[in-house]
Amino acid sequence: MLARNQHPCRWICPEPCGGGLRCASAGSPDARAGAEPGRYASCPCPPRRTAPVSGILNIDKPAGWTSHDVVARVRSLTRQKRVGHAGTLDPMATGVLLVCVGQATRVSEYLMELRKLYRARIRFGIATDTYDAEGRVTAQSDVIPSRQEIEALLPRFTGSILQAPPPYSALKVEGEPAYRRARRGEAVEQAPRPVEIYEIRLLAWDPPDLEIEVACGRGTYIRSLANDLGQAAGSAAHLAALERRAVGHFTIEDATSMPEFEALVADDLWQQRLSPLDEALLQYEALVVSAADVERLKNGQPVQVGGVAGGQLRRAYGPDGVFIALVEGDAQANAWRPLKVFV
Repeated sequence: MLARNQHPCRWICPEPCGGGLRCASAGSPDARAGAEPGRYASCPCPPRRTAPVSGILNIDKPAGWTSHDVVARVRSLTRQKRVGHAGTLDPMATGVLLVCVGQATRVSEYLMELRKLYRARIRFGIATDTYDAEGRVTAQSDVIPSRQEIEALLPRFTGSILQAPPPYSALKVEGEPAYRRARRGEAVEQAPRPVEIYEIRLLAWDPPDLEIEVACGRGTYIRSLANDLGQAAGSAAHLAALERRAVGHFTIEDATSMPEFEALVADDLWQQRLSPLDEALLQYEALVVSAADVERLKNGQPVQVGGVAGGQLRRAYGPDGVFIALVEGDAQANAWRPLKVFV
């Protein structure tokens, strides 16, 4: 889609092409080069630049979009170079996808460690090769467990458990994503990994569909939970629908839909939806340092402030309340060493 703009060229591609592509509409500079109207050709005009910003966007990912699709769209709309996400959602899933912009990309690893909350619909009677509704049917069963049987099974899947990832996943097998091997028809077996499932609540049972809410830690596959639950019930099951309701304190109620985000960009209001990057680090205590220590942290030097807890992390703020750095305690040196500096 093309949009009018005040650029010297009459038409401009809305994608951040870095000064590259322009529509060769009648009368544009590209028309002189013989390009056909409506086709793209190189533009002689300098690229438009947008000042970099930093923060975290809570996006409600629509069904059918990959997490990369959302990142690419945000990057395109905002013309920001540094954009990434903090935790993949499968294409069929919806809900909270945290998109990191600018310096916030440096704290995405900490966002991934936050507790997740999912609402899932599991359908009994059919198993698939992807463990979800988009896969090929691999097994069918007439056995449909009762509500009481399901309630008795759920405690087996809570706490610290071992869970095998689905064959179709982005996890690497000998340096290659597992899903690529699975698509080639190769057998993909991955060793079970430890995951933490804090709680599973049964919300509704309308045979053959089970609706549950799952609170879990990083690396948990709800698709695997659905498949494993079907097997444990002596039946078959797959994940029919999934919504991520929360990541830490970022909730679906506060999320921005893609149409809403596009409208905010058009009105130049999208930055109002950015959360400061230190909100990715609220699990760590705050530490206030002096103006002199701010300069030391900026220069990568340790600071000595109060009691130091070895190996623990803190959010360091200047006396004016500005977030400065993520620091780590060094008990031997009785100092806080900067891990990541953001000013």
